[in-house]
Amino acid sequence: MTSMNSKRKTNRRTNRRSFLQQSSGIGVAFWVWGNRISAADRSPNEKINVACIGVAGKGNTDSNNVGELANVVAICDIDEERGLAKKKIQFPQAKAYTDFRKMLDDMGSSIDAVTVSTPDHTHAAAAMMAIKMGKHVYCQKPLTHTIHEARAMREAAAKYKVVTQMGNQGSTSDGLRRCVELIQAGAIGSVREVHVWTNRPGWPQAPQIVARPTEIVTVPPTVHWDLFLGPAPERPYNPCYHPKNWRGWWDFGTGALGDMGCHTANMPFMALKLGYPTSVVAQSGEVNPETYPSWASIQWDFPARGELPPVKFKWYEGKKIASDGAVQMNLPSADLFKGEAVPSSGSLLVGDKGTLFAPGDGDNGKNFQFKLLPEKDFAQFEGPAPTLARNGGSDLGQKREWLDAIKGGPTPFSNFAYAGLLTETILLGNLAIRVGKKIEWDGPNMQATNAPEAAQYISPEYRKGWSM
Repeated sequence: MTSMNSKRKTNRRTNRRSFLQQSSGIGVAFWVWGNRISAADRSPNEKINVACIGVAGKGNTDSNNVGELANVVAICDIDEERGLAKKKIQFPQAKAYTDFRKMLDDMGSSIDAVTVSTPDHTHAAAAMMAIKMGKHVYCQKPLTHTIHEARAMREAAAKYKVVTQMGNQGSTSDGLRRCVELIQAGAIGSVREVHVWTNRPGWPQAPQIVARPTEIVTVPPTVHWDLFLGPAPERPYNPCYHPKNWRGWWDFGTGALGDMGCHTANMPFMALKLGYPTSVVAQSGEVNPETYPSWASIQWDFPARGELPPVKFKWYEGKKIASDGAVQMNLPSADLFKGEAVPSSGSLLVGDKGTLFAPGDGDNGKNFQFKLLPEKDFAQFEGPAPTLARNGGSDLGQKREWLDAIKGGPTPFSNFAYAGLLTETILLGNLAIRVGKKIEWDGPNMQATNAPEAAQYISPEYRKGWSM
């Protein structure tokens, strides 16, 4: 990348200007649904032509879903055997590529929209190229690998007026939308404290792995390793990265927080209309330069938003190993649960009139469950009339919401205006882990005002030949 310092200064001016133009965007632009996005003049029955980037793993279900609702005209994956070969059988009419850049160059005029289901570190490179070509984009969570990428995606989506959706499918859930209605109607009173936790990681990282493998492994002939690396720094191939365990490495994934935060933290972030935090601090297991730590506890401090009070937002992940060797999950205090069993994942919103408890990862559209605690206090409680549209809740339903919006329907719930802000906040937690001290955060300008060393992680340099 050229002239990083001057580029950052320009970005800061742009970010500040954009923020002022949106103000009070946190209360309005990010939190309004039901309006219609500028989209092509299409018949509701017309099928959209979609290209799918990343078609193995989560990309398998994403492409399957889109294939039920639209024309899959192109598929792309860096793994010819695991990804392309299987999908080519399913979509024989689709043109197959290993490099999304060539696919978009070749087929730009034939594509209306793109799904991006690659490892985290290539989300922004693929999605931004499509956005700048005027293509509508569905991108898996977390939206990006870095804070700067999330801001750039949010601003580009608005500039190019494309329809966007991030793949946190719990957003489609009737249960999640009901929680938003209840919290915003004051069912549990003013909320000043939130706890969110996960049973992840479920893949190898610290303490099992703290350094890069040194053995030389031949790259499988069907794997395009350079394309897997994309914008990440160059390193030799090893099966510990691809196909499954990239998420625990700093260069490729976003750890347990990036994996599950955009699911489990989604409902409280949305319900409380959270915006930029003023600070974030993390405690964690030992931090090494290669992999995420074995556990982490993170706290964001959010300021008051109009009549809404400040919020302390706490995250828990991983397992701690005691001096006697005992392994204990990193969870909130059991006292918060009013006698309820503490599940391995979930969220708690603590209000001055009660607590909303949502067990589970928040990623299941159809089965998003919640309780108001203490239950005896809410035995006769019915709550306000519904104000948000109901989707029915499913991964397929989230794709349908996106494709319907392309045809002129309502704005998708997890559009990049919202999802970009959520992702920035989530990734700020990882930044606090890596920097190792409390960060005073200037959100509009994307600056850790007390930690200039954080800049290298906020907007890291791309490998030569790659850009947004």
